[in-house]
Amino acid sequence: MHRVLLIDDDKEVLQINGAFLIEKGFNITLADSVSEAVKCIWQEPPDCIVMDVMMPNTDGFEGLRQIREICDVPVLFLTGRTSPEDRIKGLSIGADDYIVKPCSLEELSLRIMIHIRRHGNIQQLSEVLDFSPLRINLITRHVYYNKEEIVLSNREFDLLACLARHCGEVMTFSQIGNEIFGGYIDADRKNIMVVASRLRKKLESYAGLEYILETKWGKGYCFRG
Repeated sequence: MHRVLLIDDDKEVLQINGAFLIEKGFNITLADSVSEAVKCIWQEPPDCIVMDVMMPNTDGFEGLRQIREICDVPVLFLTGRTSPEDRIKGLSIGADDYIVKPCSLEELSLRIMIHIRRHGNIQQLSEVLDFSPLRINLITRHVYYNKEEIVLSNREFDLLACLARHCGEVMTFSQIGNEIFGGYIDADRKNIMVVASRLRKKLESYAGLEYILETKWGKGYCFRG
């Protein structure tokens, strides 16, 4: 289920749009300010963000700048500001789409899905798994937290990449063994647990990654990107 973060200071608009998108099968989080949105992103990174431009304290343009520092998912502006200058500004500073209110909720749902799919295809082509601020380069075998490299052993990287490729899925010990060892025997279970323990200790030292690797007792592990 794709996670979408809606940001708007109009709570009625949030409720209406959120309810419609939930019916469309999205997992929806609501935020009525940029500061609240940033907190939500740290707690559970979304797959797409839809935000207003006209908001008190911090407007959408400045909000996008803040969001881009911690998150690289598609951002769609949904706003009543209709001037060509605003549209150009929004797109030029990094928005993936600029939608003018009023907008058909059916169209909004479709645009969200298009951008999520496009972003996923780009990730797949680049062979970089992006769970900002955590990024995993499958080609160079480097892992970064923002711009800082997290140094992992080969086995630690193999396990992290295996689980991240199946983000949100419970990977059993046998599935993990088959993927990173090329086969599985009962003795591999202890080896996997040792590698997972070392990997978790390294990840836990970075803010926001404390619970990214979840143990499923008696089964295996799950990556909560």
